[in-house]
Amino acid sequence: NGEERQYLIHVPENLPANAPLLFALHGYTGYAKHVDGALKLNEVADANGFAVCYPQGALDNSRNPHWNARLDLSNTDDIGFLSALAVTLQSEYNLDPSKTFTCGISNGGFMSYTLVAEVPQVFKGAASVIGTMSGYTWENRTSISPSPVLQISGTNDNIVPYDGTMSTENGWGGAPHIHTVMDFWKDLNGCSTSDTISVTDVTTAYKHSNGLNGETVWYYEIDGMGHNVPNSNGHGIDCGELIWEFFSNH
Repeated sequence: NGEERQYLIHVPENLPANAPLLFALHGYTGYAKHVDGALKLNEVADANGFAVCYPQGALDNSRNPHWNARLDLSNTDDIGFLSALAVTLQSEYNLDPSKTFTCGISNGGFMSYTLVAEVPQVFKGAASVIGTMSGYTWENRTSISPSPVLQISGTNDNIVPYDGTMSTENGWGGAPHIHTVMDFWKDLNGCSTSDTISVTDVTTAYKHSNGLNGETVWYYEIDGMGHNVPNSNGHGIDCGELIWEFFSNH
């Protein structure tokens, strides 16, 4: 649409044909070049044979890099940009369109939900790290199709509160308690099996499986964690490894 946009891409050496493609989206005010430092996805990609794309968000009305997950911060068409980029990369690097997924940190998590909600023909699953659904995406949930979803939240997050009390200013808030959000996805996917796993003293995993088309919904809740990317030292989670473990099931 006549706009110049930027992205980074990591393609492992000797990547086989029809390999998966994972989008990794930065948080609000963030930059593509910092996402691998937080999630360590390049190393995971090299070990497991998939490509990782790190797009750069455009500036919003306040001149901050962002993702427009149906927010009121800008008129940026990130749904169009990210969808077109995915299709372009699938062709350029001979990647499998049926194995294209999206993950993101905070605002990138919001955007990942919006992508699977509105362009499921492109993005086949979403992982949200300390994000949630935007108010618009939640309010229009009746039009969403089944999709695998992974959510990671901290109980002491005061930026994106897991209890659903986020301000509705600029379209951010509106989704309820993250437990209610996860119940929505569990029911939407028709998951018939649920397991609760104590990962550490502070981290609990709720894993819903056996969806109508094999979908799974995973929710990791970390007691006492704020608006941070969890790590293996304090929380028993290696984020990049966990994200790929989840998507590799699909």
